[in-house]
Amino acid sequence: MNRIDAKRRNVVDHRKKQFAEATYQPQQYPHRLNFYTTPPTADITLEQFEQWAIDRLRILAELEACSFRNKTPAETAAHMEPLLKKYLPLDNNSSNHSQLFAQRQKDHYSHFILRLAFSSTEDLRRRFTRVESMLFRLRFQGDDMKERNAFVRTLNLDWEPVSEEEKTELAAELAATVGFSGKRGQPTVQDEEWSKVDWERVPDLIEHRKVFVKRGKAYVPSREQQSMVMTEFNARLEKSLELTARALPRLDEDDRLTPILNHLSKNFIAPDSVYTNSSSAIEGAEISARNIDNLSQHFPMCMAHLHRTLRRDSKLRHFGRLQYTLFLKGIGLNLEECLVFWRSSFNKMTDDEFNKGYRYNVRHVYGDVGGDSNRRSGGYSPYSCQKILTEHAPGNGEAHGCPYRHFDEQNLMTLLEGVGISDKGVLQGVREDKQKQKFHMACNRVFEYVHKNELRRAKDEGIMTAAQLETIVHPNEYFKRSYLLKNLGKMKKEGDGDVKMEG
Repeated sequence: MNRIDAKRRNVVDHRKKQFAEATYQPQQYPHRLNFYTTPPTADITLEQFEQWAIDRLRILAELEACSFRNKTPAETAAHMEPLLKKYLPLDNNSSNHSQLFAQRQKDHYSHFILRLAFSSTEDLRRRFTRVESMLFRLRFQGDDMKERNAFVRTLNLDWEPVSEEEKTELAAELAATVGFSGKRGQPTVQDEEWSKVDWERVPDLIEHRKVFVKRGKAYVPSREQQSMVMTEFNARLEKSLELTARALPRLDEDDRLTPILNHLSKNFIAPDSVYTNSSSAIEGAEISARNIDNLSQHFPMCMAHLHRTLRRDSKLRHFGRLQYTLFLKGIGLNLEECLVFWRSSFNKMTDDEFNKGYRYNVRHVYGDVGGDSNRRSGGYSPYSCQKILTEHAPGNGEAHGCPYRHFDEQNLMTLLEGVGISDKGVLQGVREDKQKQKFHMACNRVFEYVHKNELRRAKDEGIMTAAQLETIVHPNEYFKRSYLLKNLGKMKKEGDGDVKMEG
């Protein structure tokens, strides 16, 4: 019996066996660029695990937003520069930055965390590959030439160098391909480094006639090296994601990580945004019950619809009241003013009915009543776009939710036209965003149309930085940005680049 028990103890449970054995050793990052072929093995805290992933997700979501807005590569690079410095900095070796290792460790770990979160479905894998490729391309183009070449040499990409004899033999064809004129002082075929690869590895270069093809080999000049590197990056990442997807059911994961990974994958619908009082407060703005009607011109469509429904019917159902109350709390309406607002809005009931049915709920949202934890936390936080999109879908007679997601196309067009959105290009763009389930992009499209003149002035005069104009993913940020833009004459630029209202 003892021998049997000993055997049982030595049996390996293959359901719990990891697909690779971790070797715990210090990670080295000799290069700024990374193909992410080696999983990280060192320990990090749960807080780092979550925050690093959220920061990377912000960058990927913003890159995707640039793509949907048809920004040029130059515009995308200019837009992303301050955001990358803020959320995911990555300096060159030549910078001698004291935080090089920390920057590259965060970049390395955050990629693999999101790889876990976004490998479960084909759609998530495809989108993750696309945006990660965009980020890698942006970094590759901006990297120091010497450091970039050193990194590429470590990839063992199996490129066959073209000999001097072959360059001379094919000089005319190669020159015609890259547009060398042969004039004195101009570069020649011999000056360029050439590589031969199978033509299937550079389809985009062949499509744009940027390479010479002979006997199944594409002759690629060094200037077009990026295409081959990107093709290899995509191929390796796609394969790695498929392997991760197959391994996920067998992973013996820490139960603490599962909700974080699920939350991250949901955030690919619309990146979550954490609300804080300081981030949405507007100095000098009159936030009072009597001024809500005037302030509603700055509301996103979800809150504007709730406000109009409340004014029309003098009532809202539970989730509508909760979503709207939290939004009003977020723009700076204090508890006393919020109670005044709701009491005046429910003008078809008595004071006693309001006090018994609604007063306590408003106080609870603000943390004025309830348990100790609710009081200490200051009540509930305003809903982000991600929460509105994914939780408590509205039913018949309910006005909460996101119009871009929960309205059918005809009703959405009627709603937009009713508030003065008549531009056919904008309306068609919203239709396409809705069909692609890019609901937060539709909201940003409408915002940019309504504020197009103010946005142009803010950018031209440097009143707002690119980081302050990143994609909106929270209704309260929509309100704040709209209010500031519509009141540009009252704003002044602080020394740190932030804007605030003059009193």
